[in-house]
Amino acid sequence: MNKAELIEMVAASMHITKSDATATVDAVFNGITDSLKNGDSVTLVGFGTFSVSQRAARTGRNPRTGEAITIPASRSPKFKAGKALKDAVN
Repeated sequence: MNKAELIEMVAASMHITKSDATATVDAVFNGITDSLKNGDSVTLVGFGTFSVSQRAARTGRNPRTGEAITIPASRSPKFKAGKALKDAVN
């Protein structure tokens, strides 16, 4: 399922227009993104938890030349599925 299909599903299940469903889906995604940018986690009970993990700087190798390079520290989004989601999938 892609974003367009998700919007269609939300519009059909909520009996609203596609433009209203688009605004709703975008608002949810923007809310999650803004919280993660601030370093907060987002917990949706029964669905899962979005959080930010820290990656330390490290030394890597350029696969083409074998030269050592420094990979800078970064932050990465992470998702951990909740029990209800795991049970639904299984």
